[in-house]
Amino acid sequence: MRALAAAALIALAGCATLPPPQAPLAGDAFELTGRFAARQGAEGASGRIQWRHTATDDDLVVSNPVGQGVARITRRDGIYTLQTADDRRFVSSEADDLAARALGWPLPVSGLSDWLRGRPAPGQPGRVERGADGEPRILEQDGWRIEYLAFDTERSLPTRLRVSRGDLEIRLSIESWTTPR
Repeated sequence: MRALAAAALIALAGCATLPPPQAPLAGDAFELTGRFAARQGAEGASGRIQWRHTATDDDLVVSNPVGQGVARITRRDGIYTLQTADDRRFVSSEADDLAARALGWPLPVSGLSDWLRGRPAPGQPGRVERGADGEPRILEQDGWRIEYLAFDTERSLPTRLRVSRGDLEIRLSIESWTTPR
């Protein structure tokens, strides 16, 4: 269960509930808070996430449903560090490698910040299906399927997503999107 929660942390590369601002995000930087539910086979986990992303840094925290920290992943100067609640620490210059080493199976860490905003990660082929409103409905890239289930229509940002590959499924409900200060 703890490994699955850590997997959700990495894949969703979390934990107050804030009302979403009405302005669009500036550039590629964002902060988000929300909830997640992850399932792989018969195992499942849920909790909260808080993620601060910029072009050069990431800080992602996953907490259990009552707010206790489960794991934290950071990116500084191109180095990713995963710190678990039981004081295990994993370090790598490759986000996907970090996930594979820490969890024993791959997760889409490198593409997630783009996928959350409805676009393929640069440098690799991807396919996006759009609805009549122009919003992405399905994005497929590198064997992953991202389904956009709901949007903040004023700002064209997803509020509910499902990320899946094989028997791994992660559902994300984003409660707030903001621009970092």
